[in-house]
Amino acid sequence: MAGISIPGVSDKYKTNDLVEALMQQERLPLEREQKVLDGYIVQQEAWRSVNNNMSSLRESARSLYSFDNPFSNKLASSSNEDAISAEANRDAAFESFKIDVLNPASADRFLSKEIEKGLKVEAGTYKFTSGDKTITMNWKGGSLQDFVTSLNRRGGDTIKATLIGVSPGKQSLLIESLRTGEKNKLIFEDKALTFAESIGMIQKVKSEPVTFGTKTSDIKESPSTSIEEQKGMPPLSKDQVKIVDGKIIVPPRGSFSLTVPSSITSDSNQKIEFSINSTQVEDITTAINEQSKSPELPYPGGITFKNITVHNIQSDTTLSTTVAENKPKDPLYPINNDNLVYLRMKDGTEEPLSQSNIITGEDGEQKISLQLSQHPNLDSIVIRNRNTGKELAVTTPEAYNTNADLGFEPVNPASVATDAKIKYEGITITRPTNSIDDVVPNVTLNVKEKTDKTATIQIKPDTETAKESLITFIGTYNKVMAEINILTQNKSEIISELEYLSESEIEQYEKWLGIFQSEFSLTNGKSTMQTIMVTPYPVEGNDDVTMLADIGISTSADTYSGYSASKLRGYLEINEKELDSALENHLTEIKNIFGYDSDGDLIIDSGVAFQLDKRLQSFVQSGGILSTKISTLDSRISTSENKITKLETQLEEKEQELRYKYSQMGATLNSLESQSQSITNTFSNNNNSKK
Repeated sequence: MAGISIPGVSDKYKTNDLVEALMQQERLPLEREQKVLDGYIVQQEAWRSVNNNMSSLRESARSLYSFDNPFSNKLASSSNEDAISAEANRDAAFESFKIDVLNPASADRFLSKEIEKGLKVEAGTYKFTSGDKTITMNWKGGSLQDFVTSLNRRGGDTIKATLIGVSPGKQSLLIESLRTGEKNKLIFEDKALTFAESIGMIQKVKSEPVTFGTKTSDIKESPSTSIEEQKGMPPLSKDQVKIVDGKIIVPPRGSFSLTVPSSITSDSNQKIEFSINSTQVEDITTAINEQSKSPELPYPGGITFKNITVHNIQSDTTLSTTVAENKPKDPLYPINNDNLVYLRMKDGTEEPLSQSNIITGEDGEQKISLQLSQHPNLDSIVIRNRNTGKELAVTTPEAYNTNADLGFEPVNPASVATDAKIKYEGITITRPTNSIDDVVPNVTLNVKEKTDKTATIQIKPDTETAKESLITFIGTYNKVMAEINILTQNKSEIISELEYLSESEIEQYEKWLGIFQSEFSLTNGKSTMQTIMVTPYPVEGNDDVTMLADIGISTSADTYSGYSASKLRGYLEINEKELDSALENHLTEIKNIFGYDSDGDLIIDSGVAFQLDKRLQSFVQSGGILSTKISTLDSRISTSENKITKLETQLEEKEQELRYKYSQMGATLNSLESQSQSITNTFSNNNNSKK
C-alpha cells in the first residue's frame, strides 16, 4: 500500500501548490477591485457623516429663527411655588403681578364610619353623579373589596373609591369625586344613596334657612374706610338707614354692617343670599351746592359827569355772609359707585365682594350669593352706598345649607367641593378648578395651597434655554468644521487637537483623513459658512448687537492673543460671561441677528441662522450635493460588488479547472509509473528463472 497514490487526496506531485501559485496571479484583479470597493464604502460613510452633521446644524440653525425659537420662550416664577405656580406661553407679556390664594379648589371626599371588613354589598343599581358626569353600576352583590374594585374600574376620571384600614378587623370607605368645584358635588342615587346612608357616610339634612338682619338693633355702624371722598361730602353713616316691609333701606351716603351669626359661619356648607335694588332719587349734591352759595346783591348803580363816575355804596342786608362757612368752596360732583357689598373678616381685614358672587338681572336687581366655604373667616357683611343719587333696598340676608336641595349631607367629609378663590391685584376671582388660564393673558395659574402672604408671579425671558440652544448650535457648527478639515486636509494634528473625541471617533477619523482633498464643494462650503458667521446683520435702531462677536461668540472669544493653529481652522468659541450679559440685556437684538424680517412681509429673510440654513439646504436637501455624492457611490458600490461577484465566480471555475487538469495529470503519471514498475518486475522475474 506504500506506493499507492489517490488523485485529489494525496499530493504526491505537489499539484495543490502549483494550483495555489497559479490562483494567486488570477486573484490579483479581484483583490484590486475589493480595495476599490473598500474605498467606496469609506467615502460613503464619510459623506453620510457629513450629511448627518450638516443636517443637525441646519435643524439647529432653523430652531433659532423659526416660530419656536428659544428667544421668545417665557419663564414664570412664583415667590411661593408651594402655594401657586404659573406657566407662561410664548405670547405672555413680561410683567410682575400679585396673587393671594384664599383657598384652592377642592372636590367632595366622603368618609364612612368604621365598618366590618367582611361587609357584603347588596345587589342593585348604584348611581354616582358629579356635575354633568354620572357613573352607573349594576352590581350583582358581593364583598366590599370587589365593590370598590368594580367601581374604580368604571369611575374613570369622575369617581374613585378607597378602603382604609383603621383598626384590626375594621375599615372605612372613602368615596371621592375627581372633579373640583361647587358645581361638581358628589351625589348618591338609587341603591348608592341607601348604601352610603347605611355605612354612616351621609345623613339627612336637618337645618332650616336662617334669616338675620331683621331688627333695627342688628344694623351696626360700618367700619371707617380709607377711601378719599370729596371735601365737604357727607360721611357714610347708618343714621338714615331703616327697615321697611322687611327690607333695609339705605339712602344716598348710607352705610351699615350686619354681623353674621356664629351658627352660620361655623358651617362651611352654609350659603348666604340676599338681593339689592337701586332706585334713582334726587342727587344730594344739588342741594349741598345750593346751600354753599353766599347771597348775591345787584349792582347799586352810580353816576357819571364829565368823565367822572361815582359808584353808590352797596346796600346793607340782614342776610348772613357766613352761611357757607362749613360748606365746600368748590362745588361737589355726583358720585356713582357700583361697589356696594364688602366682607369683613374676623381679623379686621376687609375685601370687596367678587363680581362672580353677583348676578345682575334685566331690571338691575343684584342677587348676592355667598358660599361660607370660600370665606371661612367671615365676620360681617358691610353695605356702603357711596352714591349721591341712588337709594338701595336690601333684602334681609338668608342662610341655608347648600345640601338641602339634595336632602343629604356628608357626616365625615374629608373635603367638600369648593371653587378656587384667588385675589389678583386686589380683585377676588373664583374658578371651579385649580388650573386657571383666563385671568392673566397667556399665563396659566396652578393653585395649590392657601398663601400666608401675597405671592409675586414674574414673567421673564427664558435665557437659560436660549443659552443652551446657542451652545448646541455652536457645538454642532464646530463639529461640521472639524469634519470638513479632517476630510479635506492630510494633517494628523487636526485630529489630535480635538480633545473631546472618543477612541472610536479618533480611529474613524484617521481612516478618513484627507480622503476628500480635491472636493471643492466642501472647501467652498466651509468658506461660505465662515463668512456667514462673521458677517454683521444690522437692524434699524439696533447698534449694540449686529453680529455674533457682539455677544461673545467668535474665533477668539477668550483673552489669549498668541498664535494658535487651531484658531485658524474656523472653530468658534464662546465667552460665557459676555453671552450671559448679552442674553440678559439684548435678547430681542440677539433674536434679530439670527433671523429678521427686513422688508416687513412677515417672512424671515436675513440673519445668521437664516443664511446658514439657506446655504446648508443645497448640501442636505433631496437631490442636493451630499445626496448626489452618496447616490453616486451607491451605484459604484453596486457595480463593484457585481464585478467582485463575477470575478469570484470566474476564479472558482478557474480553480476547479486547474485542479481537474492537475488531477488528471497526476493520474496519468501514476499510471505510467505503475506500468514502469510492472515492466521492471517482469524483467526481474525472467532473469531469476534463467538462473
